[in-house]
Amino acid sequence: MSVEFLLTSLVIVATPGTGMLYTLAAGLSRGARASIIAAVGCTLGIVPHMLAAITGLAALLHTSAVAFQVIKYLGVAYLLYMAWSTLRDKGALTVEQDTAPRSAAKVIVSGVLVNILNPKLTIFFFAFLPQFVSSAEPNAFLRMVELSGVFMLLTFVVFAACGAFAAAIRNHVISRPRVLAWMRRTFAAAFVTLGAKLAFTER
Repeated sequence: MSVEFLLTSLVIVATPGTGMLYTLAAGLSRGARASIIAAVGCTLGIVPHMLAAITGLAALLHTSAVAFQVIKYLGVAYLLYMAWSTLRDKGALTVEQDTAPRSAAKVIVSGVLVNILNPKLTIFFFAFLPQFVSSAEPNAFLRMVELSGVFMLLTFVVFAACGAFAAAIRNHVISRPRVLAWMRRTFAAAFVTLGAKLAFTER
């Protein structure tokens, strides 16, 4: 496994996006446990894109405008829902000291949806993986699975670390309602911005 692949993957994973935003919000809202679970969900959300790329289904999204547009607008709708929920205090950024933990299943499902409804991830894997797998590779399929697994591991580690940091400053946020209100609006605006960016994304 090349250093180039590891560095490139790390840069891509660390670039702020919907999954990172969701994990940070989970850490701020529910603490370290929720951020870890959110990181798991976001990581699992990569699996369908990885499988699609490896099996060639990404070519369908790349050539079929209808398939791409349907998935894209489902993703936009979900991001707008996340923004609305955040502002309504029922989403990812509801910080309360005595709230019962949100079920792990709900956190994971939300994390999966954040990533699974982004068709650009499939296109990304379709374009990214072949750069590090030789056409002469005898076990190209297994090689791509291996590289995808490493990419997912990096995603989990980076997201979990960022979520843990958010959880560490959670008490400071809880004790400052005005800071919480500002952060809630910032997260909601970020979800809207990401949704708008996805809406105007072309194949």
